[in-house]
Amino acid sequence: MDDNTSSSGESKSGLTGLLRGTTPGYSNTDLAGVPLTGMSPLSPYLNVDPRYLLQDTDEFILPTGANKTRGRFELAFFTIGSCCISGAVFGALNGLRMGLAETKDVAWSKPRNVQILNLVTRQGATWANTLGSVALLYSVFGVVIEKARGAEDDVNTVVAGTMTGVLYKSPGGIRTAVRGGLVGLALTGGYALYNNWHHLKGSSSHSRY
Repeated sequence: MDDNTSSSGESKSGLTGLLRGTTPGYSNTDLAGVPLTGMSPLSPYLNVDPRYLLQDTDEFILPTGANKTRGRFELAFFTIGSCCISGAVFGALNGLRMGLAETKDVAWSKPRNVQILNLVTRQGATWANTLGSVALLYSVFGVVIEKARGAEDDVNTVVAGTMTGVLYKSPGGIRTAVRGGLVGLALTGGYALYNNWHHLKGSSSHSRY
């Protein structure tokens, strides 16, 4: 009985020693030189080298010559789709408001429901078509200007917005086209100013000192 107990104890100790011998150990001195910025302190009993857990490079592999940010061509689909959906939602709400206002003196009945539904669908389709067309023109002008200039900056945004306003309002005449261009210039100029507000504010503060 004692022999079996002693033999089992020796086998367990031998197995434990074997496992300890094959497991790489790291002392506190080794772990002290490993930077753990943004990570919780690692236990010295982990069977993993902490240096392998640090990622100093990008997590994504990009094709040769590809940019880390999406260009205007990639953003064009998102811009057009979001404008169409936004126009449809806004038009539907506007049509609902118009329908309720025009039929406020009519009792709730099937003809009133049909009239409200017609206004909702009509206004939704109209606004979706309008904003989608504007977004399509803006995206086309933006891609063409980017390819022509070979650069992507706020100049492309302002020029594309101005040309979009001019072309969209051109059927109404020269004055209407000029007004549309001014509206596009104002909108895109305000957007560019908003994007660069922190840079402009920072440069002005540095110039004071």
